[in-house]
Amino acid sequence: MKLGRATLAVTLTAALTLVAAPAALAHKAWLQPSQTVFSEKGAWMTVDAAVSNDLFYFNHVPLPLERLQVTAPDGSTMQPQNGSTGKLRSTFDLELAQEGTYRIAMVNHGMFASYKLDGENRRWRGRAEDFAGGIPAGATEVKASESLGRVETFVTVGQPDSTVFKPSGRGLELAPVTHPNDLYAGESATFQLLLDGQPAAGLGVEIVPGATRYRNQQDEIQATTDAQGRFSVTWPQAGMYWLEASHSDGKTTLPQAGERRASYVATFEVLPL
Repeated sequence: MKLGRATLAVTLTAALTLVAAPAALAHKAWLQPSQTVFSEKGAWMTVDAAVSNDLFYFNHVPLPLERLQVTAPDGSTMQPQNGSTGKLRSTFDLELAQEGTYRIAMVNHGMFASYKLDGENRRWRGRAEDFAGGIPAGATEVKASESLGRVETFVTVGQPDSTVFKPSGRGLELAPVTHPNDLYAGESATFQLLLDGQPAAGLGVEIVPGATRYRNQQDEIQATTDAQGRFSVTWPQAGMYWLEASHSDGKTTLPQAGERRASYVATFEVLPL
């Protein structure tokens, strides 16, 4: 399925805005790798990218591939292969030619606005450069927010390393204390969240095991970052997990926006001991 740039931007912006809502209520944006740990370079992997009600079950809309960024262990940018966007999911392949850790991320910087037109409440999502033309003449009570979001996952070939975790200094980012490809059921892992490159203290974190379609509860794990932006989690069982955190403040970089919303989502694979 081919989508225009404007449609792609709106889809991704909407998806990353939705992750700020409680996990039990919102659609969830996610990347699901076919595998996260490989013993030898030269292996291939496939990644699914979608927004859905259930983890990791594609039943809503695809995540567009326009904002996909894949970083190799040496810090270079990789191009995905065999990319495709369908009705319910996007998918792409990666050839892992280097040893070390790869970052696979959907990165968004856009805007969200609410307004009234002819007495009705309406919403707009998209790129900052499209904002002026996106709000119709006659609109009132216009409230605009800047949106910065990341949806990502990590894979490692051979020995894990940390090159890809160098922060950009924009929005919410993960700085692992425990490597995200060294996670095992029954063990504790510690991570650090950064906001604009600095520790994000007092931030709520929600972690949800996958396969929510097949149980009545989310079974979410709640955590709060400490003064250093760190939090810990003990994995109850093996499987895929979805992690989400969000933050709002007035530190916008866009003159049209009165508020900034930053969100972070990651998929981790926890292996059996």
